[in-house]
Amino acid sequence: MSQLPSKSDILQWIEDNPTLTAKRDIAKAFGIKGAARIDLKRLLKELEAEGHLEKRRKTYRDPDRLPPVSVLRIREIGPDGDLFAQPMEWQGEGVEPTVLVIPRDSDPALGVGDRILARVQEVKAADHHYTARLIRRIGHNPHKVLGVFRKGAEGGRILPIDKGDGKEWLVPDGATGGAKDGELVEAEQSGPRGRMGLPRARIVNRLGDPTAPKAVSLIAIHQHGIPDDFPDAVIEEADRMKPAGLKGRVDMRDMPLVTIDPADARDHDDACWAHEDDDPKNEGGHVIWVAIADVAHYVPSGSALDREAKKRGNSSYFPDRVVPMLPDRLSGDLCSLHEGVPRACIAVRMQIDAKGRKIGHRFQRGLMRSVASLNYEEVQAARDGDINEKCEPLMQDVIHPLYDAYAALVKARAERQPLDLDLPERKIVLDDVGQVQSVNFRDRLDAHKLIEEFMILANVAAAETLVSKRSPLLFRVHEEPSPEKLEALRETAQSAGLRLAKGQVLQTRHLNALLNAAEGTDQDELINISTLRAMTQAYYSPMNFGHFGLALQNYAHFTSPIRRYSDLIVHRALISSHQWGEDGLSAEDIERLENTATHISETERRSMMAERDTTDRYLAAFLSERVGNEFTGRISGVAKFGVFVRMDETGADGLIPIRSLGREYFHYDRDSNTLMGADTGLTIGIGQRVTVKLTEALPVTGGIALELISLDGKDMPRGPSGGRGRGKPPKRKLAKAKAKAAKTKRKVERTRRG
Repeated sequence: MSQLPSKSDILQWIEDNPTLTAKRDIAKAFGIKGAARIDLKRLLKELEAEGHLEKRRKTYRDPDRLPPVSVLRIREIGPDGDLFAQPMEWQGEGVEPTVLVIPRDSDPALGVGDRILARVQEVKAADHHYTARLIRRIGHNPHKVLGVFRKGAEGGRILPIDKGDGKEWLVPDGATGGAKDGELVEAEQSGPRGRMGLPRARIVNRLGDPTAPKAVSLIAIHQHGIPDDFPDAVIEEADRMKPAGLKGRVDMRDMPLVTIDPADARDHDDACWAHEDDDPKNEGGHVIWVAIADVAHYVPSGSALDREAKKRGNSSYFPDRVVPMLPDRLSGDLCSLHEGVPRACIAVRMQIDAKGRKIGHRFQRGLMRSVASLNYEEVQAARDGDINEKCEPLMQDVIHPLYDAYAALVKARAERQPLDLDLPERKIVLDDVGQVQSVNFRDRLDAHKLIEEFMILANVAAAETLVSKRSPLLFRVHEEPSPEKLEALRETAQSAGLRLAKGQVLQTRHLNALLNAAEGTDQDELINISTLRAMTQAYYSPMNFGHFGLALQNYAHFTSPIRRYSDLIVHRALISSHQWGEDGLSAEDIERLENTATHISETERRSMMAERDTTDRYLAAFLSERVGNEFTGRISGVAKFGVFVRMDETGADGLIPIRSLGREYFHYDRDSNTLMGADTGLTIGIGQRVTVKLTEALPVTGGIALELISLDGKDMPRGPSGGRGRGKPPKRKLAKAKAKAAKTKRKVERTRRG
């Protein structure tokens, strides 16, 4: 195996060779071949995660320097007519650089908000860091802001709703768009900073009362740029679609397939059925059928529907609405496996043995008819003996066989040992007008787990089939944690009196052993949160790097093509590889696979952030009438500016600003992720139990502020000086904390060298 370079060697090479930064260039420079390329990829990803590098398509670069060719946005026009720009994708740790654009006589006139592709050169000047020469103008996209309009004598101001953005915007008279005081508005920058240094904006969209119940998700949709209106061409294309017939399909309408979804599900894209295997060679085995809506039949590659679906990447789900990937004619009708109507599907028949191990599978394109649309709660109740009229005729031939097959899959899961985090999911219940009625934690029923295991098995079957047929596809990738994050988790475990095995290849079973050891103790939540934070984020890729969390080598998303574009690509790949028709993967699909993977990974993160922000705002609205009340919780995060607390009752996260922690100064230790009092030596860290008082809950921003009342059952002490001294913590405690940090640093360094 080739000798891997150190991280510093890689960084030095990239600095010395800015035009040779593709992975293949780095591999060639250090003589890395064969399987060692996988280790090189891991090193590059770790450098990227640590902020030392930024990946741009297939190359890496120092994020604290602009690439020779950059996309810039004209930020302002100086008093002398100078054009100052900012980079569109600055990822560096330092101050965002200012770029002076030097126009040629032949260049088009540029204005504030114009985006340009330019060749840049680093310089040392008083008011800018780079100069740029225009290559071409690529569009006008002024900066946009969402906020609350406050009317003034001459126009007014916009107060951004983003809780991380404290900057106001000045709206000149004549640019208010008729907005009323207190109204939620969308605006775009209209010029450089005006009086009092505020940037100018003009209102382009009035969104109504920001405190209205159903404005919460609307705020998130606009704030994160999620497309929520379908173009006319897309709607027209969807409306022209007709139900698929039997031609070219296997008739599956006599199979007792059922859909099992949440009670408030808007669409049904998967159905299942199971029965005992009648193969004498598979005694005690089962056959599991999973049928998925055949979205590819209605969304051909390159169509208006396809372009819009790809643009959205996925559906986004909020407590009061869904922003679908496909128009309702498809997502709620032709592609939804409604009870009692024929629906086009792609189905997989999977054979498992008595221990739940898959021993065979095959795919087919069919026409099915669901015998019932069921929800999780009624299925679980029926299994437990409380049988309603809908489930009663299905018990013997459908529901019991489903649970029997699931029982076998549980055995296989126990053997495989996927990561088993205990992270309760919140459910926000709204009343008819959109007000928060209650905040609950979702029950994890066996009915949920049954469908989950069936879908995982079907996803594995799809990936294995396409790998065996050497077909291009998009894998769902989840890489193992970095050595640095693992070492931090190991230190957290040791501080809690627990142990995470080391000196061997990490497997999920090792993490599960740690989670099981913490279960039921005071450290349970701390270990679950710390383990989650050690994980990398899953993404889509045409390259297969396995799924660490599920402990699976081949995994692709196949089961939700109504709401995920990745699954639609996998469906097309199955159609092409089985030669079922002309609606499979196109040449363009294959050519753009890597770009598609990057784009839909980003849209997935966009939706997650929008959904999280919506939840935060609903929780803040729910708690806004309880300001002054005390709550119990646990510390979920520590930063130099304060402490994050997850409250037991609602799962809401609130911030205790560091200024309100007490009358002493608190030092932040990055290595141990703790705060230590300068006078008392009090140490505050993740996992500690607290009692807090709610001091602020802002529905518009989702911000929740707290005051710390007690820590681990003890009232907060007051510093002996009676004031917020900035002295160091007591020497004994400080020395202990420094020794622990040094020990962690040495271990991380040894891990890096290894």
